Amino acid sequence: MKFNSDQPKIIVIGSSSIDLVLNVPHYPAQNDTIMATNVQSFFGGKGANQAVAAARLGASVYFVGAVGMDPFGQQVLRNLKDEGVNVAFVYECEEVATGAAYVTAAENKNTIIVVPAANNELNKNHIKDAEKYFDTADVILLQLEIPIETIEFAVNLAKLNNVKVGLYAAPAKKISKEILDKIDFIVAKSSELETIFGIGTKDEILHQYPNKLFVRDDASSTTYFDGTEMKYHRNEPSEIVYTMGMGDAFVAGFTVAMCHQNSIDDCVKFGNKVSLKASAERGSQKGLPKLADII
Repeated sequence: MKFNSDQPKIIVIGSSSIDLVLNVPHYPAQNDTIMATNVQSFFGGKGANQAVAAARLGASVYFVGAVGMDPFGQQVLRNLKDEGVNVAFVYECEEVATGAAYVTAAENKNTIIVVPAANNELNKNHIKDAEKYFDTADVILLQLEIPIETIEFAVNLAKLNNVKVGLYAAPAKKISKEILDKIDFIVAKSSELETIFGIGTKDEILHQYPNKLFVRDDASSTTYFDGTEMKYHRNEPSEIVYTMGMGDAFVAGFTVAMCHQNSIDDCVKFGNKVSLKASAERGSQKGLPKLADII
């Protein structure tokens, strides 16, 4: 692995939220009421997670997003600033609340309900405002917690500026082949491939996107097709404590390693290392490592 003195420049366009985690002894059945042992709040949103992760790994990061003009929104902005993320293009919405995720945690698993709220207000005009920085960026990162038309506009604008684009295709939505073909790398969950790409087995879909599609499986492994053979890289599942945010950590690690001109295989390995480190702490951002913790 090589990490030179050049600071990667990354623009993250996406969601931010406050994650409220309800810890319960077991999942309630239909019509049941149960008592939570406690409730915890964390910073989240796939976009903000990736922005913080990349900044901790030494990148210069701009975040383009939207929050409500409310206490949660102020907390999100303060956290991003404290992490060294530039928030000049985070828009405050007067009449819409900051996004939130409600997480039920039981039996070492999570179920998550996301309320996009202000994240749904991020639009083409906001992306256009940030375009002046596109030609200085090494890569633009996107996820699917903002409107699909905003994502499509951002991809097309990035390509007009000759900037690489990475997409974490979660939570899964159908994406047109035209847009998929313009994206430089895609990270997706194995259970959501059909929603994103249409009918086909995992191997069939991977063969269509050599060195471009990276499939995450149960948070502990990454698979891709290198044009000749399938490549598999697996974390040791017994070392994984909390799975929330592992995909975002992988994306940030992969991207930073790519910006430092590492091979695809080394980028995947580094992304896996970052995601494993992140899993040591509850909360999508709390366990995200600094570069010195990995190399």
